Amino acid sequence: MKKKSMLFLTLLTIIVTFCTGLNAEERWQPETGWAKGIKIRFFVGGAAGDKFASIVLRGAQQAEKDLGCKVEYVFSAWAVEKMTGQFREAVAAKPDGIAMMGHAGDAANMAIAKDAESKGIKLMWQNVDVPQIREKIGGGYIGVLDQKTQGKSLSKEAIRTLNITKDSTILVLGAWGEPGRYHRENGCAVEFENQGYKVTKMKALPEWSADPSLAVPAISGAVLSDPTIKLIVFSGNQLLGAAPIYMKALNMKPGKIKCIGFDTSPDVINAFEKKYVQLTSDQQPFLQGYLPILSLCATIKYQLAPMVVDTGAGFVNKDNFKNVKTLANLGIR
Repeated sequence: MKKKSMLFLTLLTIIVTFCTGLNAEERWQPETGWAKGIKIRFFVGGAAGDKFASIVLRGAQQAEKDLGCKVEYVFSAWAVEKMTGQFREAVAAKPDGIAMMGHAGDAANMAIAKDAESKGIKLMWQNVDVPQIREKIGGGYIGVLDQKTQGKSLSKEAIRTLNITKDSTILVLGAWGEPGRYHRENGCAVEFENQGYKVTKMKALPEWSADPSLAVPAISGAVLSDPTIKLIVFSGNQLLGAAPIYMKALNMKPGKIKCIGFDTSPDVINAFEKKYVQLTSDQQPFLQGYLPILSLCATIKYQLAPMVVDTGAGFVNKDNFKNVKTLANLGIR
């Protein structure tokens, strides 16, 4: 009987040891700063102070603080060639991971991404997807997954809620001619055209994002040359937030020309309050800063698969903009 009891205790000890382990060093424990020692280069996209890029930057800085990793921030002023050159420099520096804006597209980034892979550098992409690179090399993506559909949905919502007559012309600002950068604006334009509206496209220059007032002559000239323009689609929160500036330059009262676009910011919320802006499609840029760093750290330390997250959050309009006002003024939305 005694031998049976000893055998039982021995077996019980083996089972407990197997299930829980006896060596505390082999068991994972929650910890703060768990990504300490990991080095990342993060591409913010715009210039320092850019309204959209500033929200992305705050998300990335919060991730850096939460996780304990070391992040070097890269500003590109939305200039595709500059961004590509900086990507090449980042790979040459051999950080543990790179969180890269995909604006230059698959073709321009492919060789550099392959070089990063050969050096063991983990990649994440944000804001603009590079599906061919992710298919061939790997890596995750944080941003709107289907930008064409996002643009199409914005047009549909504008038609449904803003009472735009069919004799109206729609002015659509976008990065026309730059591969991978105008999918959502083109989605807008195509949907308006399919619904019987005349569409005029205007090239939005990268420098307008840093100083939206530079767009005043171009926008004023387009509207004055075509009085049938009754709605303008702005290509980002930098320009959408400057809608009051453009309308005042044209001596237009709020709402005379409907102003819609993408993303939120304190300036966009202010424009809603003054009734110069009626609708925007939010893509939550704070997450486009936070999640790429979180994903890279989890992949580098724990070998977890990279994240793919659609940050499209629906519409902010004249009826619900107050719900995000506080967070927008904090620079988070």
